Amino acid sequence: METKTEIWSDLLRKFPESNFLQSPLWAEANRLIGHKIVFENFDDEAMFLGIIKDAKRGRYLEIPGGPLVDWKNKPLVKKIFTRIKVVAKENHCVFVRFRPQLENTPENNLLLSGLDFSEAPMHLHAQDTVLINLEKSEEELLADLRRQTRYEVRRSEKLNLKIEEDHSEAAFKSFHKIQVETAKRQNFVPPDEKTLLAERTAFSPENLKLYVVKTEDEKPVAYGLILIYGNEAAYFEAASTDLNRKLPGAYLLLWTAIKDLKKQEIKRFNLWGIAPPNQPNHRYAGVTTFKTGFGGEIVEYIPAKDLVINPIKYKLNVLVETARKKKRNL
Repeated sequence: METKTEIWSDLLRKFPESNFLQSPLWAEANRLIGHKIVFENFDDEAMFLGIIKDAKRGRYLEIPGGPLVDWKNKPLVKKIFTRIKVVAKENHCVFVRFRPQLENTPENNLLLSGLDFSEAPMHLHAQDTVLINLEKSEEELLADLRRQTRYEVRRSEKLNLKIEEDHSEAAFKSFHKIQVETAKRQNFVPPDEKTLLAERTAFSPENLKLYVVKTEDEKPVAYGLILIYGNEAAYFEAASTDLNRKLPGAYLLLWTAIKDLKKQEIKRFNLWGIAPPNQPNHRYAGVTTFKTGFGGEIVEYIPAKDLVINPIKYKLNVLVETARKKKRNL
């Protein structure tokens, strides 16, 4: 008899657009952090992973990269959101936030029309991103690189930089330390150490790769955390030292990851977060230049939506998040 996790994994295979965000591995990582997890299966035709999160502005139910459903099936979509609303009320949530795995096209937006959602004041998990097709040959992938990117990749190979995978707890703690320093320079909020270690525990070395680039004398240059599930790998977290300003460590890391993931027969590589279109002053503008240099397709998913459960408390949430978005230049 299949376990709940096996049934869950089998169901995910029916949705080629899915990634780790709706997986049992992501559920376990969030459970270890302390969040309550909800998994609902609708006769093997649809599903959602819900994560109940407590925030000062109010408790909410997060459904990242989901729900997974045929959005053209209106009765099933209605059935799912009826259940989602019940779950949210049972857990005293102020609102439900979700961001479906649907590209932001007029046709897809029409599928969500007529449903009682509000536009979320904040994005949820790489709404704008770059997807690299790993089914291309290595020669094609190299040719897709921007000329400057290709130059930096080749330069990294000549500088005798070292790159390795390290799944040890010590490596994750070092990564966290460097990421805190990176966050101070680049003005973002990094995950805490507990979160990184929970991800390490939940994801096996096969599904999580922490790459570390070092100089010949073992000084760290760049770190990259990649999460893998199903058809997709995600360049989920990154950090670098001051050495990365002079040395092309991040270029070596990403190109090595592309080649390794291709060998694993992963179909696509999600570079996980770039600036939205026509926003040159966005906080992600710098990293956007770096990521788009590796070719791939720029993809914009439908923006995150909120299903409001408690209208009065939700107004406070909108005020807080709108101010936070402006402060962080998002």
